[in-house]
Amino acid sequence: MSHEDPPGGYPYQPYGAPYGEQPPPHYGYGQDHGYGPRPSGQGPQASAIVALVLNLLAVVSCCNLLAVPGSILAGLAMGRAGTEPDKARRLLVWSWVLFGTGFVLTIALFVFLGLIGAFDD
Repeated sequence: MSHEDPPGGYPYQPYGAPYGEQPPPHYGYGQDHGYGPRPSGQGPQASAIVALVLNLLAVVSCCNLLAVPGSILAGLAMGRAGTEPDKARRLLVWSWVLFGTGFVLTIALFVFLGLIGAFDD
């Protein structure tokens, strides 16, 4: 090995080096550079926390009754995120569906009340 070779025993390859002269695929590849799949429990856990907080806020601030079962499903998903990520994702989908449906119905109720003049006084 010459004094110009980098540590690890692989010689420096300029950009666009011919295919046969490139270092093996494990050299610099496959390491965690912030790209690629996340650990399986991280996605459902973060989404479950957000769903739980938003559903609870919807219950308290908007009287969104569909957010009650949505928050229960989000809580169950938080508990299962580490052990059963697929089941946690299904629970989260239903939690988000309930949250969105309740939100749309609340908006529709206020629009309807506005149209019939309930807020005119």
